[in-house]
Amino acid sequence: MAEVAALALNVAIPEELRWRDTRRDEEFELQSITVRLLPDGTLAAKAYGRPVAGGRGAYVSFAVRRSPEIDRLIDDAAHEAARRWSAQRGLPA
Repeated sequence: MAEVAALALNVAIPEELRWRDTRRDEEFELQSITVRLLPDGTLAAKAYGRPVAGGRGAYVSFAVRRSPEIDRLIDDAAHEAARRWSAQRGLPA
């Protein structure tokens, strides 16, 4: 049996739920969340964003802002990922 360390999914943050954060004096808009299902069944999440000023800045991770709407987005994404995993049809021939 394969040992699976974690499962991960990416979910886009809808415009109305996006927020901004600062790192090293640069402002970022958080646009997506990576959610990991850990071996113990709990979830871990990081938000990722791009510099507001534009350019080719790095896609940087931040702590996820907690709110009922963001928590619901993560929960809905985890349930949708579970549905898709359970319906998977294997590798194409």
